[in-house]
Amino acid sequence: MRVQHWIGGQWVGTPTVASIDPATGEGIGYFADGGIPECAAAVAAARHAFDRTTWPQDARTRQNALLAWANALEGEAATLADLLTKENGKAIAQSRGEIAAAISEVRYYAGLARHIPGHALEPEPGVFSTILREPAGVAGIIVPWNAPAVLLVRSVAPALAAGCTVVVKPAAQTTLFNAAMMRLLDSRWLPPGVVNVVGEAGFAAAEHLVKSHDVDVISFTGSTATGKKIMAAAADSVKKLSLELGGKSCCVVFDDADVAAVAPRLARAATIISGQQCTAARRVLVHEACAEAMREHLCRALAALRTGPGSVAGTDMGPLIDFAARATVENAVANACDTADAVLLRGQRLDGPYERGAFLTPTLVEHSDPNASFCQEEIFGPFLVLETFGSEAQALEKANNAVFGLSASVWTDNAARAMRVARALRNGTVWINDHNRLFAEAETGGYRQSGLGRLHGYEALADFTELKHICLNAGVAGIQAP
Repeated sequence: MRVQHWIGGQWVGTPTVASIDPATGEGIGYFADGGIPECAAAVAAARHAFDRTTWPQDARTRQNALLAWANALEGEAATLADLLTKENGKAIAQSRGEIAAAISEVRYYAGLARHIPGHALEPEPGVFSTILREPAGVAGIIVPWNAPAVLLVRSVAPALAAGCTVVVKPAAQTTLFNAAMMRLLDSRWLPPGVVNVVGEAGFAAAEHLVKSHDVDVISFTGSTATGKKIMAAAADSVKKLSLELGGKSCCVVFDDADVAAVAPRLARAATIISGQQCTAARRVLVHEACAEAMREHLCRALAALRTGPGSVAGTDMGPLIDFAARATVENAVANACDTADAVLLRGQRLDGPYERGAFLTPTLVEHSDPNASFCQEEIFGPFLVLETFGSEAQALEKANNAVFGLSASVWTDNAARAMRVARALRNGTVWINDHNRLFAEAETGGYRQSGLGRLHGYEALADFTELKHICLNAGVAGIQAP
């Protein structure tokens, strides 16, 4: 497979950079390596399409384009899932689920494309105020590698629905997959330049997107450290930012929960995409009355997960995205194991036929101090910390002791307590007796250092729109007394 850039309605560039299957270490294709010139050309094409075509005003065409894309994605769903597993490494069942979720998301925003209402009022006699929600302009979309189907469409779809034009910069690790998705956009509905894609092995194109004064919005999903750099680089142009950043999801398990049933669900929530998901379970806070049961059942559930190539039926957890990522996680795990109160399960590489892949099995440690670095910092892999609490107040104090605030979950049969704790947790999403339940209709986003703005749901349109107030003073006609 050989992938070029898509700029101004044409595929350009020479594929030279290899994309690697993390399960085998073997190359699966090549993509063109772009930089500032390619990104500048893509931004210019998007700027022209926004300023010189009717795309921003033509809601019906935008809806048709999104519906056609969803149908095309559905027709290629099996092929796309196979490619996603090959390039990203995730289990094939997760890849199929992600493709289905992405299609659902595109259709959701196709529906919203024709319903982006404003409102009107008469604040004074004869003075009419109209509030309109307009497309923000050119959107730069920087897509991560961990969920490249959903995280692509949850920015591209609302941006296009709102009337923006876009420049997409995929992650190097999943450029082939993102290009395969973008190829399915039907050019009959898209003026040239409405959608552009620039691949790169480095960061020059992404930096140009962030700094360019011709880009009005940046939508980025990734680490908090990179998000902070984007905020600083975007300051000169004061552009809109939509940032979903790091997380350290805390799962609060009360003493009335069925630990034997909850533990396997937490194990899967912690190891989704091999633990490489920002909402993955990272900390399990369990009531001290059932702590021993949680130790036993959670260890057993994590150890039972099948690690191996994502293409093999029955695999629960594939490799990490690449060998550099595995080395980073291994180093963090080693440091945690050296200082934790107890190491309940130690992750290992796979040997034998799988030794050439970037595999790493789960690690579970127990610790009493929530200020420890491994309790506070996001370790982007299959690593989980077990902590205990004695009261609801202590659980909330520990759970909210974090720089992140992306997501959390509460596990209890007491409905009043569940809602009370959910409201008290400082997180953008709180699940009750569930974790990682994400869908198109419900917004996600974080508090504190987990980011800015919201993605999914109707609120995502706000990240790609501006509000305009138009005021008309029509005067007041004379009113005759009866």
